[in-house]
Amino acid sequence: MQPQDVDLSAPLGSTVLPNPLSTAAGCAGYGRELARFVPLDALGTVTTKTIMPYPRSGRATPRLAETPSGMLNSIGMPGSGIDAFVRQELPWLAERGARVLVSIAGERLEEFAALVERLNGQPGVAGIELNISCPNTADRGLFFASNPATSYDVVRAVRKVTDPELPVYAKLSPDVTSITEIAAACVQAGADGLSMINTALGMVVDLETMRPALADGTGGLSGPALRPIALRCVYQVHAAMLAERIPPVPILGMGGIRSGRDALEFTLAGASGVAVGTALFNDPGAPLRILDELRAELAARGFAKYTDAVGLAHRPL
Repeated sequence: MQPQDVDLSAPLGSTVLPNPLSTAAGCAGYGRELARFVPLDALGTVTTKTIMPYPRSGRATPRLAETPSGMLNSIGMPGSGIDAFVRQELPWLAERGARVLVSIAGERLEEFAALVERLNGQPGVAGIELNISCPNTADRGLFFASNPATSYDVVRAVRKVTDPELPVYAKLSPDVTSITEIAAACVQAGADGLSMINTALGMVVDLETMRPALADGTGGLSGPALRPIALRCVYQVHAAMLAERIPPVPILGMGGIRSGRDALEFTLAGASGVAVGTALFNDPGAPLRILDELRAELAARGFAKYTDAVGLAHRPL
């Protein structure tokens, strides 16, 4: 098997993408900076930074800190709001042929629903990602993914008003007692897929000031340090799907992916797609490199299609 012969087609809900790779929300902005290094239409999807109903400045600085094999961020989802996004960013993305997975968040169910109603029918929008799990907003007030009931309510409210052809993915947090219960609630409410995972809540203390390194104390851990946790979450949820405790839906896996080998790990654990996040900060060309590496890893193992590798880590010995 030669790498160029591997079919990388991957699902997004019920639609089919040319390849399984996306950006992780918040790591490529609206795509303008990334487009200098990667043709946006070469990616399966481009996931935007999280959009909210209104302009938002985010949290106080300092709001980034390095950790061993990772990074903490307490950005707080700054942005220009849905009006500016629809007016300025979506047309620009559509002109470049990007398939856009729009990440959205709100403080109330009504805000999530209103955001989706603005996005229905917009050119270039390939799907919606519900950010119900951001760990670094003030008082974690937007952390709907902390229990099954609130997760269900958000997904249900959104699915009621979303174009039926538009897939809705719920983004889950590792900071819960049972991620399979949250996943089950989201799918039962109508989620077409799951994005797994968001950052994990962490902390760094600055020994010079002897105070927390981040202005707000805690932040979300991303990068390779998060990968074993993310893999565990994907594996557990896919196992629950195989056991018929959760209806099967695609999983978009993310958390410390830096290479084709990392992407293949997530795929074998049960992810039907992968997203690259923190790696973009020091290697903006990483998406195309990772796709090439993934193609080579699949070919070396005799896979003719990417989808043939999904979930193979669950096969009986």
